[in-house]
Amino acid sequence: MLRQAKLIFSTAVQLCVSLTLLLNFVVSSEIQLGSKISVEDNNFWVSSNGDFAIGFFSYFNLYKVGIHFNSSSIPIDKQTVVWVAGADLKVGNKSYFQLDESGELFLFDSDTGITAWTSKTSNASVVSALLRDDGNFVLLNKQKITVWQSFDNPSDTLLPGQNFSASRVLRPPSNSPVSSYYSLYMGDSGQLQLRWETSIIYWTSGNPSQSAHRAILSADGTLQLIDQTSKSIWSIFGDDHNDSNVHFRFLRLDADGNLRLYSWQNASSSWRSVWQAVNNQCDVFATCGVHGICVFNESGLPVCKCPYMPAGEFNSKCLASSDENCDSGSSLILYEHTFLYGIYPPNDTIVHTNLQECKTLCEKDPRCTAVTFINNGTPQCRIKNTRYMSGKSDPSLGSISLIKTCSDPVAVLPQSPESKLIQKSLRKICIPCLIGVAAGTFGIILVIQLCAGFYFLRRRKYIRKKTDFSNVDPNTGGCIMLSYAEITELTENFKLKIGPKVFKGVLPDKRPVAIKDLATSIEERKFRSAVSKIASIFHKNLLKLDGYCCDSSNRLLVYEFAKNGSLGDCLEDPKMCKRLTWRRRISICLAVARAIYYLHTGCRVYVSHGNLKCENVLLDDNFEVKVSEFGLQTFLSEESDTEQTAEADVRDFGKMLVKIMSGSQNADDACEWAYEKWLADQSYEIVDSRLEGSVSSDELQRALRIAFWCLQADARMRPSMGEVVKVLEGTLSVDIPPPLFSHCHSRTSSEGKLESNAESG
Repeated sequence: MLRQAKLIFSTAVQLCVSLTLLLNFVVSSEIQLGSKISVEDNNFWVSSNGDFAIGFFSYFNLYKVGIHFNSSSIPIDKQTVVWVAGADLKVGNKSYFQLDESGELFLFDSDTGITAWTSKTSNASVVSALLRDDGNFVLLNKQKITVWQSFDNPSDTLLPGQNFSASRVLRPPSNSPVSSYYSLYMGDSGQLQLRWETSIIYWTSGNPSQSAHRAILSADGTLQLIDQTSKSIWSIFGDDHNDSNVHFRFLRLDADGNLRLYSWQNASSSWRSVWQAVNNQCDVFATCGVHGICVFNESGLPVCKCPYMPAGEFNSKCLASSDENCDSGSSLILYEHTFLYGIYPPNDTIVHTNLQECKTLCEKDPRCTAVTFINNGTPQCRIKNTRYMSGKSDPSLGSISLIKTCSDPVAVLPQSPESKLIQKSLRKICIPCLIGVAAGTFGIILVIQLCAGFYFLRRRKYIRKKTDFSNVDPNTGGCIMLSYAEITELTENFKLKIGPKVFKGVLPDKRPVAIKDLATSIEERKFRSAVSKIASIFHKNLLKLDGYCCDSSNRLLVYEFAKNGSLGDCLEDPKMCKRLTWRRRISICLAVARAIYYLHTGCRVYVSHGNLKCENVLLDDNFEVKVSEFGLQTFLSEESDTEQTAEADVRDFGKMLVKIMSGSQNADDACEWAYEKWLADQSYEIVDSRLEGSVSSDELQRALRIAFWCLQADARMRPSMGEVVKVLEGTLSVDIPPPLFSHCHSRTSSEGKLESNAESG
């Protein structure tokens, strides 16, 4: 009995010890406030069962932080990432991920020196975090209630047990440094839909007559749509559905735009696709990008190729038709079993007619680049007026396509950007001639100024004694109200010109100011009203209005002084340009965007800038942005069209972005050149050659994409300044811009609308 008692006691002790260790392990799996993981430390937070871990992983020489499989049964190189903080956010090699003392989870980027992503839970009473055994990363309050979870913020993957509702979006990482243009979302009808950019839906699940509340992936490999009563109204099953030997599954939207269900196969030690939404990959919209045709090779794999080029000679512009004017005429080349569709715009003009008439319509239309003829009971002639198209080819297809080409390809080769620049340089004005004339003029002016200088110097001392600069107008936001005589004295009779109709002055307290002569007679009441409104606007990136002059017919504004002058001058000055590093240029772009966004949405009344350009962006001692001349067009014009001026600001910002990136002195010509370079995957050739130091590929791509969106000819397609800010911050992905952006020198959308096809795209 004693021996049995000892055995029972020993077993009980062991159970207590095991239970204690288990409890300690569970407790230790909770992540306390202040905990941090970093790239340098290469540390992880691990789920209690060890199946999942959260930490940093490398991505194109940068880093992301996310959750990945961690099971010992899965080799390290197969431990797929299932969630990423901020989706496409990439950070530097000294970055860290921390749960701070306020209960906020944030990602600090060492490259930019700012917080790149945050959970926004500082006021949610968070006391700890936990990576659950199902791969869900949660933040908990004192009552252990979840106040934030990664399952509510998916990137490109759904795990078993994870709900997917109308407020969620899956977007895969792209092979390029910017976000993918494919996405999975739940439409208004309650169906799952795969979408390309914002207009093309190429796969839909479920029955539109039954509206789903959410979708969920089950542990047994079932993807279901659930209504509000938790009843399944649609489902699909993987090939290994309900296989008890499968322990790990996930649903992912891949970079090729297809939605696939994967299972871990222990026997082959690999992930296997057990279901995919689009069975024929060539049916995924834009599989071959903006040029090329999707076909299947001998191995049964989809590949992209040109219809009229030898194998192995794929060219990114293989489907681009010639310019409208072909010196030797054009012809249509016929391709059977081929279906083509336009991408920009994605809509075709459809005419119900026969094949011969379809061909004739394209031959007579100089804008027609290709047609596809289909006869499935109703003959359709699908006419394309774009050079940007894709398609598919398969013996099972009954469609016939005709692509327009010039009879003499050599005669219509597009002019290279280099040859354009050479031609422009030949048309430049004789600079030495101008210098000679300017030197002579300068000499005469110098003599006159020396004679007049003594007079104004003596007069300045006299006026300074008589002038009282404390005259503040209470109706103009606290601005100093100055007479024209005082303005003349401050500027020493407009001695130092620092810009077009802008002069430097010095207040009695030694504070420098910039004085702009509006050189126009504006009705006094209207001018004072405008000054009052402008002076009431405060933002760190807007130039402060300190005073004004409304004396007789003179109308002048007194602004704070920015030491480094205008951004336009800095870009032209070789020495100053070197100080505009890549990091500084990106900061300038973001600061200007924030300032314009504030004008559009943050003021009591709507304010448009009306004349946004590099010359009106000033830089202070620390190269901080000060946007000037805001609101003048809005408040001083006879009538102001709010929508139109907002669109114009966005367009002008896009134009300015191109100039900042390229350093070009003529942004009007640089826009189209930059777009062609970007389209040819030569983005780095756009970057200012004088720029010293490294350039972030991610930031460059984001900046160029949003710039081309801002330059859209159809103003309805331009983003808001709020969206521009988010894109430049890296918190909002941006789709590939259509090629039909406006010429930079165009005015507003009312002057040049896109045709109906393009508008629908």
